[in-house]
Amino acid sequence: MAELESLHFSVGILGISGGSLLLLVNNYGSSPDKDFIPHTALGVLLLIIASLLAYSGVRRSLSQSQLFSSVCLTVSALWCGSGLVYLLVGEGLVGTTELRSSLVPGLAAFTLAFLILATVSVLQREVVLLIISLSISLACGHQIAGLSSPGFGQSATAACYLLVTLVGAYFGCGRLLSFITQGRVEAPGTGLRRRAGGQGSGVRAPEDCNDVVPVGLVMNLLSASVIACPLLAVVPQLAPGHVPWLWTAAVFQLVVCVLSYRSMDSLTATFYGFTSILRFTEGYSALLTAFSIHPSSPIPFPVVFAVLFFILALFSCQKSLAEGLYQLFYVAYTIALAAQPSLSFQSGAQGVQAAIFVVSAVMLLVTSYNNVSAKRIPTGEGVFKALVTRVSSLTLRPHDRHSQAPYLGYSRYADAEVLGHACSVLAVFSITASMGDRAPLGVLVLPWAVVAGGVLQLLVGSVAFSRGKTLESMAFVLYGVMWSVWGLTRYGGLYGDTRGFNLAVGIISFLLFNSLVTVGALFLSVAWVVYAATFHLIIISFLLDAMGALPYGYDIGVSIVFGLMSFYCFLSGLFSLTFLTPQLPLGRALVRLSGTGGGGKDICLHVPARKATAVHQIAEIMKSGGICGMPTDTVYVLVAACNRPDAVEKAYKCKQQAQDRPMSLWVSSINQLEPVRSLLSALLWDFMSAAWPSSISMVIARGPWMEMFGLGESAKHIGTPQSIAIRNPNCAVATHLINLVGPIAVTSANPTGEADTTHHNQVYAKLGNKVDGVLCDGPSPENIASTVVDCTKIDSGHIGFFRVGLIPKSQVLQIFEEVQKRHSHGQINPGFEADLIEPDPNPNLTDPQRNTEEDNSESTESSTVPPPTQSPANMDTSTLATQP
Repeated sequence: MAELESLHFSVGILGISGGSLLLLVNNYGSSPDKDFIPHTALGVLLLIIASLLAYSGVRRSLSQSQLFSSVCLTVSALWCGSGLVYLLVGEGLVGTTELRSSLVPGLAAFTLAFLILATVSVLQREVVLLIISLSISLACGHQIAGLSSPGFGQSATAACYLLVTLVGAYFGCGRLLSFITQGRVEAPGTGLRRRAGGQGSGVRAPEDCNDVVPVGLVMNLLSASVIACPLLAVVPQLAPGHVPWLWTAAVFQLVVCVLSYRSMDSLTATFYGFTSILRFTEGYSALLTAFSIHPSSPIPFPVVFAVLFFILALFSCQKSLAEGLYQLFYVAYTIALAAQPSLSFQSGAQGVQAAIFVVSAVMLLVTSYNNVSAKRIPTGEGVFKALVTRVSSLTLRPHDRHSQAPYLGYSRYADAEVLGHACSVLAVFSITASMGDRAPLGVLVLPWAVVAGGVLQLLVGSVAFSRGKTLESMAFVLYGVMWSVWGLTRYGGLYGDTRGFNLAVGIISFLLFNSLVTVGALFLSVAWVVYAATFHLIIISFLLDAMGALPYGYDIGVSIVFGLMSFYCFLSGLFSLTFLTPQLPLGRALVRLSGTGGGGKDICLHVPARKATAVHQIAEIMKSGGICGMPTDTVYVLVAACNRPDAVEKAYKCKQQAQDRPMSLWVSSINQLEPVRSLLSALLWDFMSAAWPSSISMVIARGPWMEMFGLGESAKHIGTPQSIAIRNPNCAVATHLINLVGPIAVTSANPTGEADTTHHNQVYAKLGNKVDGVLCDGPSPENIASTVVDCTKIDSGHIGFFRVGLIPKSQVLQIFEEVQKRHSHGQINPGFEADLIEPDPNPNLTDPQRNTEEDNSESTESSTVPPPTQSPANMDTSTLATQP
């Protein structure tokens, strides 16, 4: 992993160095009359480098390197936006005289953004990132000056990029050399600083930190600069040359949205999903000015958008008060848009964007610093929690990565349904505007419907699919496709005056698909049934409109009904993310099936293993006769307390075809076997002491000592009539639970014949309502079962192997030999001699004599079970095949 991080770092730094070299050559070689590199070629090259930097920044973000990821993605956005501008100018879509007014707003935003990142780099002593950020900031500033006076800033811009090129080339090549030599050769000053984290360090742990938030703030800074510059007379007006900046901000905020879901931060992901919709709409409005079209916006849409932003801001206060207050500026912005239906981005909207520019810069500084520093700037993180704790009827949901893990699968992404339902609200209210068929672009509906209803719904559907929510995923994808197709057809100028059944054929197919979704929703909840059924009414309105038979007011009525239902689901999702109580109910499934997830019983208790209170909860369930799923040092297992024979019986019978799969006995330490020590041999006791705790299960002879654990009649389910498997796991959670409960009976947490259970969600998925509780610890550390050692002949100096698992055979044999040496008998395990291939101690023996001695010292060591005449255990290998 360290080598891959070094490689991604090298790619990012060398990409910045290569792009700087390109701009260095262009600035040094260009004259006021002629550019050294044509605009089209320069734009294409910048886009290629920007793509490479985006990849490197995203990969480094996933490996939790915040400051470098922020710098890398910010440089990528800068060169992506400016590259698109150069490309438009080179192709003649934007006039050469408009180059200055097109570049200046974006360059001004990035000048400030890189200056802030350089400030944070100084505070964190990141010399390389400081030089890169400060140099690019100065280069952007000088480029602005050079656009006004070519002879003034062009050489200075080139000099700044020269510094970036040299530093980046040295550091990038140094990291690349370290990667190639696997760390054996490292150039001076090119080492990577390891991120301090964890308890006691003061820096938030990687799983609690969303590294891409600074990039989202930079994009807000960029769009605010573009919208507010006309107010300050920096540029005459919003023009097509500004579209690359706005749409670059939109695309990068979509990336921030996805990566925020990856960081299990649903609220931040929802916010940047909202802002990306605004960015696409602003860019679309600027693009229409090229065709002398000044569209009007349907008033209900920005009003509804303001309501959604306001509610999201309230719930975002649980993260920090500063974040909630910051989002309120977008409430003011959407209200300003509603106050000027022409959507010309004048006066009020520009003034609010100027305020957002300032506030975004402050938030960028605070967020970037808090993400990487042990000392934190106060943002009011505990205010919301302090207020909620004073209200007895409100209980906050604990925020950790496991709280959003789906029950029936493992996902790297948080739940995105809140954004999906919000986008349904936005899309449906955008079509409430009346418009004529001959001028569909005169009303600003296309970006609202296609982006909010289409693009983001498809994104939400993809996230839902990754979480194992097949039906929800199908619904969001279907609705996303419907909104995209209908939005482009009806509001993109493709519809025209055409009416008839031919146009309605496609809509009828969507009706049929949505009928399947509605039927499937019967197995989810009442809310989903109503949600799917009301969208059925929306599709019917599209069908009637396509056939020219739409009754007056029908589309408005069904849009309001569907919008209100979507709004309720949006609120319910926010309450579910924030509170344990109260909840806005979605209702139970109208049709319930037997089996996993479909029975009449609610899902069993799932609690995080890292909390001591959670372990105590599971212990109380087991003491009361319950059976639970538990993590171990290998895979998940199903456990029951030995002093509760009814629980052992239940655990044994809950697995299919369990008759030939005996359970094993686990202890928290060898001290729990102290009462029966006198009944065990000294060699076996010492071997247990030396080998445990570990992933080694020992098969020992059954005896009367089993009666001391309170198993009663259920003792017949532990092992076979001749022997049992016993183990002390090398897992803190498991040993703590066994300390609380006493010795436990264990079997694998999966039906007989199925694969091992390697995640806590799979326990319930495989065993369903048969389980009373699950101790959740995420993915198993190992996907290999334990090593099972035959100790039934240990007193004769021999051990065998029923199964070689996580612990290799050589390690077990080495432990056994060391124990043997401590005993006065001095016996050496013959199996260990064979593995070591020691020199022949009797080289003068003939072959017949040698064969006779080998036959007399033959070991029981084998990877299969010995026949009944050779082992008192008399066990079948199948009896241990499922031992965890």
